[in-house]
Amino acid sequence: MSRYILIRRLRGPAFLLLVGVIALLAQANILSWGRSWPLFLILAGLLLLAERAVLASEGYPSWPWQGGWQGEPYSGAMNPTAGQGAQQATGTAMVPSQPPHEWENGGEGGQS
Repeated sequence: MSRYILIRRLRGPAFLLLVGVIALLAQANILSWGRSWPLFLILAGLLLLAERAVLASEGYPSWPWQGGWQGEPYSGAMNPTAGQGAQQATGTAMVPSQPPHEWENGGEGGQS
């Protein structure tokens, strides 16, 4: 697992830990909830800096739709029939593979 993904996964627990520490400090009358908001900004900034530092050193991670994690071939998790001899579509339903016949005459359109 890349360090970038590890930092992204630790974001929630880090904020939860900060809330717990602030609750203890508020219970001991050391720091009130109203004055603790800069700590959340500092934590968010530190996590973003850590993510940027990892991206600068390791490069951007590969995502599942770009060939799998760490170079693994895409297993077709989004398509349960993949790998069972089924033909996968090469195009999309929203973009036609061939232009409509009206466009073949220079795109003038209208009635002829």
